[in-house]
Amino acid sequence: MPLQLVGAGLGRTGTNSLKLAIEQLTGEPCYHMSEVFGKPGHVDAWRAAIVDGTIPDWEHLLAGYGATVDWPACAFWRELADAYPDAPVLLSERSSADAWWTSMEQTIVKMVSQPPRSEEQAHTRTMSGPLMTTFCSGWPDREAMIEAYERHNERVREDVPAGRLIEWRPGDGWAPLCAALRVAVPDEPFPHVNSTAEFQQSMGQEEDARPA
Repeated sequence: MPLQLVGAGLGRTGTNSLKLAIEQLTGEPCYHMSEVFGKPGHVDAWRAAIVDGTIPDWEHLLAGYGATVDWPACAFWRELADAYPDAPVLLSERSSADAWWTSMEQTIVKMVSQPPRSEEQAHTRTMSGPLMTTFCSGWPDREAMIEAYERHNERVREDVPAGRLIEWRPGDGWAPLCAALRVAVPDEPFPHVNSTAEFQQSMGQEEDARPA
């Protein structure tokens, strides 16, 4: 199954909500970090790509999926875009780099830096730690991470032709996705899930009321 959409937006840019929305629009599963949990083979494949540069067999790894969003796939958006040249590239963003970092600091940073609470978390972090340091050598310094976020987004804008690129922020809702996928806009609210508090609860972290 070829991908219908390649997600280039980083984690904590509404990607969990996007996953649900894209699945509704395409009728196919969307690959997100949550799909990696509990799949040691996937963790190992992504870790090999991150650490050793061994690019997976995309058709095998993503078999059954119609789109990708979030980490770790967004770190390989360029390779995926080349492998699936007919798929639009989705760049999801927060309202600002500061808003993105606030969400990151309360979720991903805590998840990677705190002792794992389960064997599954420990295994997943063997991929997540190298992923973050590869994304930003200054991880988890605030200024370095914000610079890396802005640099990533700008590279996507520069490298993806305008007719192929979709820029999306959480407040944009259905319209940009539906236009890119050439489907009708659903007559129901856009899904909004995985707030910071929900993420922290799922990871066994202390709750925080700030939104995703």
